[in-house]
Amino acid sequence: MIEIWSEKAEVRFGHVDRSDRLTLWNIFNFFQEVAISHAKALGAGRADLANAGFAWILSRLSVFVRRRPAFGETIELKTWPRGCEKLFALRDYQILDAESNVVVCGRAGWLVLDIEKRRPLRPQPVAEKMPVNNGIDAFPSGPAALGQRENPVKIMERTALYSDIDAFGHTNNARYIQWIQDATDMDILTNASQIRLDINYLSEALPGDTVELWAAPLSGTEQSKDENYPAAPGPAFAYEGRRPLTLSVNPGQIVFRAELYT
Repeated sequence: MIEIWSEKAEVRFGHVDRSDRLTLWNIFNFFQEVAISHAKALGAGRADLANAGFAWILSRLSVFVRRRPAFGETIELKTWPRGCEKLFALRDYQILDAESNVVVCGRAGWLVLDIEKRRPLRPQPVAEKMPVNNGIDAFPSGPAALGQRENPVKIMERTALYSDIDAFGHTNNARYIQWIQDATDMDILTNASQIRLDINYLSEALPGDTVELWAAPLSGTEQSKDENYPAAPGPAFAYEGRRPLTLSVNPGQIVFRAELYT
């Protein structure tokens, strides 16, 4: 049993912004890929779950970027399961630089979904195939539930199109990060050295669905953070993706909530 999965990668041109450093969106892509690879190696991958009518669905993720790797750097991606917490199967992540310094860390809460009923199941029967890795923590606790913020402002709308949709037929988790990036002032993200992002995925966005992005400013101390994984010191924002109120089905339904500290 491979308790901790590791892969080497290079930060390529398509992974960076105009600061020549790795973007949040591509960090989420890296995390997604290593989690899929490790689950497959543990006998709990996509095909294994699909045979039973189940699927892994990312529900929550917290990421702290201590330093953004630059174009051309070789990085090491690590991931490992951390047991279960209620309906969540927890998984930790790290990105290390060439000197083995941890430059990015994160913890996710994954759900086991009944594909036909589109409902979450208890993850324990699947998670039993995986190591628990007691005491090996990238993050101190599971990602928290994020609350609604007062007086948000509508920033933009996005429609879920071909490039947003993954093999499960809904908007991929990393694409929401791209939407959040596009709803944020370009200079803030370009100049950010440390970044923290917490996101809760609350409902699906299917092909053709329109999602409104709303935002409200946060203070850097508004949400308590562990001292080892703090909120970054710059501008901070809460985001909410909502279905338009003009819809006849699920008007105003929350698709995701996120908090970004730069």
